[in-house]
Amino acid sequence: MRLKPLIALCALAFTGTSFADEGMWQPHQLPELESVLKAKGLEIDAKSISKLTEFPMNAVISLGGCTASFVSPKGLVVTNHHCAYGSIQYNSTPENNILENGFLAKDSADDLPAAPGSRVYVTETVTNVTEKVIKGTEKLSAKARYDALEKNQKQLVADCEADDNYRCNVYSFHGGLEFYLIKSLEIKDVRLAYTPAMGVGKYGGDIDNWMWPRHTGDFAFYRAYVGKDGKPAEYSEDNVPFVPDSYLSVSAKGVQEGDFVMVTGYPGRTNRYRIAAEVDYVFNTSYPKARIHNTKYVSLIEENAEDGSKARIAYESTIAGYNNYIKNYGSMIESFNKGTMYERKKQFEQALTNWINNDRRLKRQYGSVLAELSSLVEQSQQHNERDRMLGYVHRSQMISTARRLYRLAYEKQKPNSERESGYQERDLPRLEAGLKRMTRRFDEGVDKAILLHFLELYAALPKQERFTEVDKAFNLQNGFDKTKHKALLDNMYAESSLNDEDTRLELAEQSFAQIKKSDDPFIQYADAIFTVMKAQEDKDKALAGKLQAARPQLMAAIIAFNKAKNKPVYADANSTLRVTYGTVGGYSPQDGLVATPFTSLEGLLAKNTDVEPFNAPEKLQKQIKAKLYGDYTGGMNTVPVNFLSNVDTTGGNSGSPTLNGKAELVGLLFDGVYESIIGDWDYNPALNRSIHVDSRYMLWVMDKVDNAQNLLDEMKIVK
Repeated sequence: MRLKPLIALCALAFTGTSFADEGMWQPHQLPELESVLKAKGLEIDAKSISKLTEFPMNAVISLGGCTASFVSPKGLVVTNHHCAYGSIQYNSTPENNILENGFLAKDSADDLPAAPGSRVYVTETVTNVTEKVIKGTEKLSAKARYDALEKNQKQLVADCEADDNYRCNVYSFHGGLEFYLIKSLEIKDVRLAYTPAMGVGKYGGDIDNWMWPRHTGDFAFYRAYVGKDGKPAEYSEDNVPFVPDSYLSVSAKGVQEGDFVMVTGYPGRTNRYRIAAEVDYVFNTSYPKARIHNTKYVSLIEENAEDGSKARIAYESTIAGYNNYIKNYGSMIESFNKGTMYERKKQFEQALTNWINNDRRLKRQYGSVLAELSSLVEQSQQHNERDRMLGYVHRSQMISTARRLYRLAYEKQKPNSERESGYQERDLPRLEAGLKRMTRRFDEGVDKAILLHFLELYAALPKQERFTEVDKAFNLQNGFDKTKHKALLDNMYAESSLNDEDTRLELAEQSFAQIKKSDDPFIQYADAIFTVMKAQEDKDKALAGKLQAARPQLMAAIIAFNKAKNKPVYADANSTLRVTYGTVGGYSPQDGLVATPFTSLEGLLAKNTDVEPFNAPEKLQKQIKAKLYGDYTGGMNTVPVNFLSNVDTTGGNSGSPTLNGKAELVGLLFDGVYESIIGDWDYNPALNRSIHVDSRYMLWVMDKVDNAQNLLDEMKIVK
């Protein structure tokens, strides 16, 4: 059955401001929201925000996981410190630890190459391709439908990428109700221009992560480079800074409580339309177990890599990422147990069912969709513990690299268009970059300890829940013996050469026949389990094909249901460009407490202990004590450090420019408060607060602490 176009279903009237500042809106939806935006404080034309080739949207860019923006005509890019963390770590050594000490290129010639594979993506066009994606799939089901959808999307991407200066992707919206082709200029030469010291960029560390009050200068600068012809090119000393079509002015005035702000960025993923059965599993099983295992993962790194050592530096980015998830999951679970989301989800589904059943046409169209989707979700969870534990085993860098190399050789036997996504010609530069990054993000002792631990947990599963091929490869038929299996792994690591970058790159060029003959023990493991893993992958695709048919039906029903109530509908986040808006303001995290919306230099100093993670640089402390505020107070009696707003954001929004009504940069979004983390699943207007680095603090640090005058001079500062 052909579904009605989403645009027709979403022809909603946005009159008044009766609904909360909820929603991650696609740019083309913004003209419909103009009256709301103007009433709140937008001063520029709302239509300009809907046009990707016009200011300010063409100044907002993706880093492929984080957001950033151009802030000068010389390709200068500002993002979060934690978004540049991998590149900062990559360029750090025990002798020159710029993670700890910071870095400033006084001239663009001194910019440091970012971590291999770093990219800047400038979105240029967004095209609705729904009809082209679903063409020929209407009567298909299971894996046949999955394969047909993938084939259609691959063809659209291939046509779009005929010009190799662009990266194109097809994104699914509303569970597959609509598909959009997004074309982005891919800038391949990205360099690190400036990062403050860890005592600024990660002040408060994991203790303050997701917490308020906050005093973190979570900002850093890249610079984008292109060839002399102005087109994207791989790194070369001859490349020149990219000249963007527009860039953001940076406000030294900042914002005040109650001011309008909007955030433009690339939010990663939300799950606000998932059904009750999925909510139950995620919050009562998946997140609690992930939190336990991720905590152990971090402790294994710390136990096997001394602080400040080469091994620890190699894993600093990994530790930061895992600690972020650990705290994230903890808040999710806590908020879920305190709240009523599950009950409200079930009530909504009952109300939706009643609404459908009261109309013969709707019942015929949507009557069975909830039951069908619930059954499919249940099937997807049948072997979740097996998949979880084997997933951790396969996170070993030696195993994951071996499997990637083996799969690459297998896929290269096929015509490019028939290869698995991730292994086509367009993906080879990314694969190569990953093989190179491993050189500075791997330690044998750490990797071995992680693998040994999770291998033991996998072996503890019931035999019928394990794969015979994995058991045989690791000699687990008679159970796990720590001494015996440590010796087995010692031997595997000793005989493998995958820890050598040249070897990895050479293996990436081998044919399938050649790689099957490899005597590397990890390549042999990849070979031993390939057939059964491929069969499991095909089963998963068959189930995914069924889900791809059911979810759009449910979303069509939800949209029609909300339309009947005159409620606006936005799509779940999916790493595509979105706009969210709100106001600067505090909140009450619990009874008897009220959090004000700004923190200050004095608050930062009061928190300082000179012991990590509360170890602000000495010069910064002196400037605060001397009250050398400069022109960065914006009418306050101090320099604001961080501020709160109620904009609706999630992971991927990190580094997003926070704009005032004139589209001037007044901050960088970098976090949310602890109570708002569950916003990935459930929006609560009373507790949903995002945390921003105040532009005044960023400029103050650059000027008064790090003497980054060369960068300030090329930026347009609004005073």
